[in-house]
Amino acid sequence: MSTQPVTVPLFAAHNGFALPAIGLGTYRLNGEAGAAAVAGALDAGYRLVDSAFNYENEGAVGQGVRDSGVDRGEIIVTTKLPGRHHPAARARTSVEESRFRLGVGVTDLHLIHWPNPAQDEYLQAWTALVEAQERGTVRQIGVSNFLPEHLERIENETGVRPVVNQIEVHPYFPQEEQLAYHRERGILTEAWSPIGRGQDVLAEPIIGEIASAHGISPAQAVLAWHIARGTVAIPKASSVEHQVANLAAAAVVLDDAEVAAITALGRPDGRLFNGDPATHEES
Repeated sequence: MSTQPVTVPLFAAHNGFALPAIGLGTYRLNGEAGAAAVAGALDAGYRLVDSAFNYENEGAVGQGVRDSGVDRGEIIVTTKLPGRHHPAARARTSVEESRFRLGVGVTDLHLIHWPNPAQDEYLQAWTALVEAQERGTVRQIGVSNFLPEHLERIENETGVRPVVNQIEVHPYFPQEEQLAYHRERGILTEAWSPIGRGQDVLAEPIIGEIASAHGISPAQAVLAWHIARGTVAIPKASSVEHQVANLAAAAVVLDDAEVAAITALGRPDGRLFNGDPATHEES
């Protein structure tokens, strides 16, 4: 792979809002080490950083943004509203707290972390995000782990369609139907745990073969698969070496057969944990 700076493709939502195809996941990047990792990633070329209230690292992420040598206007800072903050008044306060913790003035992208359907207050949370966008404290709003019925409900009730739905997507759980649903409606798909949180995916022979054919690592092959499918991948990487390697995957172009071969690794039980949005309840 070349060491020259990589041009990362942009994927655009229904309203023109665009995200780079590869961003930085920050789950478990905390404290000074987390801030340093974020700053290093931004200096290496990342422009999308993903956090969440429940990661307890919004302070570290915000510090990393300030410590980097990158103009703030070039960076898309994302965070997420937790399940316990869905009721309207609590949601508004949560959005404000995230903004203060990040120290970025305006949150670029704010998501609802999980729909928590049994709690059934996600419509209140969505309305709070719509109002925050109207006030100008949040630039763009979206969701995470929402199923089509959840997406349709919030749009039908408020007239506002999310720009992003961040969901579990990796070779063992390719989510073809959900991705097609998003594409039809101009909703960007972000993939959490895009490499599958483990070595099993990377040890798959077909991924090794594709990686060898392109002179890249198995992880880069999986990230290139995401890009080929129009999905924004947000792998976590704390070292600059891994950050640069992940970003370099944006220069890899897989053919249709290679994409199909990786997609074929999908399993009925491919989820990483019992995180079915139809039943999962986040605190």
